[in-house]
Amino acid sequence: MDILNSINRKPAGIYIHIPFCKSRCTYCDFYTLTNESRIDSFAENLCKEIELRKDEIHEPVKTVYFGGGTPSRLSEQHFENIFNYLFSNFNIDPAAEITVEANPDDLSSEYIQMLSRLPVNRLSIGIQSFDDAELKFLSRRHTASQAINAVKRCQMHGFNNISIDLMYGLPGQTTGIWEQNLKQATSLDIQHLSAYHLIYEEKTRMYSMLKAGKIQPVDEEVSTAMFSMLIDWMKQHNFIHYEISAFAKEGYFSGHNTSYWKGNKYIGLGPAAHSFDGENRSWNVASLNRYIKGIEEGKPERNSEHLSLNERYNEFILTGLRTMWGIDLMELRLLFGDKLYSYCIENAEKYVSKKLLSVEGNNMKLTREGIFISDGIMSDLMSV
Repeated sequence: MDILNSINRKPAGIYIHIPFCKSRCTYCDFYTLTNESRIDSFAENLCKEIELRKDEIHEPVKTVYFGGGTPSRLSEQHFENIFNYLFSNFNIDPAAEITVEANPDDLSSEYIQMLSRLPVNRLSIGIQSFDDAELKFLSRRHTASQAINAVKRCQMHGFNNISIDLMYGLPGQTTGIWEQNLKQATSLDIQHLSAYHLIYEEKTRMYSMLKAGKIQPVDEEVSTAMFSMLIDWMKQHNFIHYEISAFAKEGYFSGHNTSYWKGNKYIGLGPAAHSFDGENRSWNVASLNRYIKGIEEGKPERNSEHLSLNERYNEFILTGLRTMWGIDLMELRLLFGDKLYSYCIENAEKYVSKKLLSVEGNNMKLTREGIFISDGIMSDLMSV
């Protein structure tokens, strides 16, 4: 198939932001609300937004992702209504990957059984740690044993595509604690792991604690050792390191996240959700009140920006090099022209010679050594 036609026929995805949480974690800077009194009104207006924006995607929808916030705060009736509107207004592939993020303490047998009656075929469970002291520090609502039991209950109810999230680089975290977290994760027979280094985001309680000197960031050497341990451990347990923060068994890569990294079109529904059509990025207002008001008036409150050629090139570099596939140099040349293609090749040469980048055929990707300084490499390849 001609590469340009292949680029133009990429499938689409849908992201749905559920902004409600029972409590706020110390590290979180996503748009969330701990007051759930308007959850019914939100769900009703989300369905209206689906109808209002149905003409924005004509391609087959291959992935639907409920993120948050905490989607597992939704009831069965909420989910049923949302799915009815999704399937009525979009061309959703019968084999679409449909993911719901969930907190372990929401995953009772009854709730999991309810999810199993829906089109949901993938669960992403926000565990973050199997160490009770770390969970308390992060203000997570569950304990390690609750998290373990939640995963096992999901498996008992027939879910065989389960991802969990873990965090490393926490203040006071040792390589020994991190090793125990990894051992516990792989012992659960999960299919996917997302592992994120703690980032001190402004406007979070964690950032305030750091600035007040109440906590100290982990040493860079320890962070590097933890990341190295992560890569080696997951490889030993037959997980494929397919994106800097993501590991999966063969056949269980996150289709939704992969579509982001490959530059596919997606629509974001719900307050603060982002959308991308290939050239333009838009985002819903980060306010439940204003979101609902706009939907009720038939004019969703959104902002947008047109991405210049250079900005799209930079995103192509940034997202592509995060993955094990790297960037397709022929696609880069077709999409962005000879000038940016040459710029990329010239700036990549020093990293190729140092074996931090490898070029195989038309593909350029980070080597194992290059992953550890990926931010610097990607920054050098990006156009200013």
